[in-house]
Amino acid sequence: MKPNSFHGTTILCVRHKGRVALAGDGQVSIGQTIVKGGAKKVRKVYHDRVLTGFAGAAADAFTLFAKFETKLEEYRGNLPRAAVELAKEWRTDRILRRLEALLAVSDAEHSFIISGTGDVIEPDDGIIGIGTGGPFALAAARALVAHSDLDAKQIAEEAMRIAAAICVYTNDRITVDVL
Repeated sequence: MKPNSFHGTTILCVRHKGRVALAGDGQVSIGQTIVKGGAKKVRKVYHDRVLTGFAGAAADAFTLFAKFETKLEEYRGNLPRAAVELAKEWRTDRILRRLEALLAVSDAEHSFIISGTGDVIEPDDGIIGIGTGGPFALAAARALVAHSDLDAKQIAEEAMRIAAAICVYTNDRITVDVL
């Protein structure tokens, strides 16, 4: 992927105390220019039982969201199976493999990062950070999980605020969905 593919995107998934929260910032950048501050990069799908978020080119991500929703329907909400099947198709399809994005997906039991190289990664600690500000949000979330009494949503919001204070491609217009 191109080095600038994920500028303007931060997605964080926090699994904590029996809940899962998926947060996204609102910034969209083209090069060094902020073109939108209030984009919604996270959403609930499959009867509001699966959370999804994207980092990367927006048009590519919308294409992948649609493909992912089709896989969820095909496999009746089985998130691990839908994730693997999307990754396989994404990696092998001539057109899809040109798409530049990462997906973070989560349900009540699993959280995955899905990439176009065929990766389907489930983190050991249930916390995912993708996009330009992802590593900052990930580090903050891990610290908050270990050293606070906050719930998953509060951790996601605070970790995203921390990322926004550090990463110039992340803003503090945060959207959070919770299961």
